[in-house]
Amino acid sequence: MTIAKKEIDLAVEYIRTKVSQDYPVGIILGTGLQGLTESMQIVESIPYKDIPGFVNPTVETHGGELLFARLAGKHVVCMKGRFHFYEGYSMDQITFPIRVMRALGAETLIVSNVAGTVQPDFRAGSLMIIEDHINLLGQNPLIGPNDETLGPRWPDMSDPYTKALRKLAHEAAKEAEITLHEGVYACMSGPNLETRAEYRMLQRIGADVIGMSTVPEVITAVHAGMSVLGFSVITDECYPESLEPAELQKILAHAAAAEPALVQIITGVLRKIGH
Repeated sequence: MTIAKKEIDLAVEYIRTKVSQDYPVGIILGTGLQGLTESMQIVESIPYKDIPGFVNPTVETHGGELLFARLAGKHVVCMKGRFHFYEGYSMDQITFPIRVMRALGAETLIVSNVAGTVQPDFRAGSLMIIEDHINLLGQNPLIGPNDETLGPRWPDMSDPYTKALRKLAHEAAKEAEITLHEGVYACMSGPNLETRAEYRMLQRIGADVIGMSTVPEVITAVHAGMSVLGFSVITDECYPESLEPAELQKILAHAAAAEPALVQIITGVLRKIGH
């Protein structure tokens, strides 16, 4: 970890010229999941390019703004667009916004992504709450000197996706009559999708869904002492024996179809948490 506290302070100092309120909930919106912002009362929108230390997404389905808003009665700071390892960004660049969110008062991080599934019981267009993850990036955002003011040298990862928050999400889904799976998210580097043999391996090591994000952000959030709630929108079925070529338009269509249910669950959870 080579992020210096002074870099975080510089970003926060700039943001504080725009907003003074603390924002106890951070949200990261994944590919095709920008519709949550339509339910927000946005107080301020700051382009990433204006914030010291932030980079810009290069993926066309990701925006590039940090939103400060009210959602379900809570103050939230929301990343409209995230950064990926496959874009060529470093672990520090990918996770820098998490450090800034924490410095702005975020105690809870809600993260979403789209993912393919190797679990035969899951189908495209459904939702999964992340119970745990497998880091297959070959990288970790905490490698390097540790700043004890930001978090411990050896953070515990026995409950990275906070059990109490998962319980609230299941309650919110049940109240809204939405089916919500629970499983393990495996993170690959991308940008290519996996081969049949790789999907077979991922099944065997315990993965339910596979994506290209989320894990560095969650590791950083846990290091910073945040509670975490994670969701995957399942957008393609990656069963090795019946694998078909993935199509971006179908992936985005499945994300769009599942988005209203995800919005209901997230807003339901926000109403239940105590911030």
